[in-house]
Amino acid sequence: MSKPIKIIECPRDAMQGYSKIFSTEAKIEYLNNLLDVGFDVLDCASFVSPKAIPQMADSHNVLAGLKDSSTELLSIIANTRGAENAVKESRIEFLGYPFSISETFQKRNTNKSIAESLEVLQDIQKITLDAEKQLVVYLSMGFGNPYGEEWNLDLVLDWVAKLSDLGVQVISLSDTIGSASTSDIETIFKTVIPSYKQIEFGAHLHCKPYEWKEKLEAAYAGGCNRFDGAIRGFGGCPMAEDDLTGNMQTESIVSLYKDKLQPNFSFSAFDNSLRNADRLFGS
Repeated sequence: MSKPIKIIECPRDAMQGYSKIFSTEAKIEYLNNLLDVGFDVLDCASFVSPKAIPQMADSHNVLAGLKDSSTELLSIIANTRGAENAVKESRIEFLGYPFSISETFQKRNTNKSIAESLEVLQDIQKITLDAEKQLVVYLSMGFGNPYGEEWNLDLVLDWVAKLSDLGVQVISLSDTIGSASTSDIETIFKTVIPSYKQIEFGAHLHCKPYEWKEKLEAAYAGGCNRFDGAIRGFGGCPMAEDDLTGNMQTESIVSLYKDKLQPNFSFSAFDNSLRNADRLFGS
């Protein structure tokens, strides 16, 4: 288990639900500092309805202000219009689409049924491939379902198979409300990773402050080495209805796997990013 760890830093996830609207200039400064760290991917933009997510309405202008970096950039999209706008951005390499295996959550998150969302995903995959970019599917409710709907390993495997048939090459399994057990996390990754070697699987884990280590270790023991995080754990799913459940803290990932990070990861720049986050989100 010596594979290097990939960290996908998610300032978009941290910012989008924040009550104060940050200025475009403040976002550019913060993101440029993050680009100095050497994260593998920065989830930094969102091309969705500005009415739904007003915080991210200036994503085009923010992207225009970002410095060159080896870090690849990801934007979240929720429909074909968003995908068409995102692929026009030369800096964007990845388009992230949230797809839930819970009917209830899919309707809450995108106002679509699973069947409708699957049709949208097919269209987005074509748009993404035509633009020579890559689609990342966030398989939400990947580790459980709080709504009393059916959930089991076979259901997860069935949806992974369907996504594989569509040619999706990156799937981030999401513990959307922080309810996953460590045994389920490890079992699922141990099952899907050997079965779909053409797919890169990641973990988008939400957790309470005291659960982070056991969840990270379970995913890594299962063979996962791609982790989403947000500095200080800012953000998280508003559907969780639990103030203690937030994004996995990036500093937790760094502290646990500091000897497995990519060679270009700058610990000094990362320490600076923690201070910058405190200033931005505490202002």
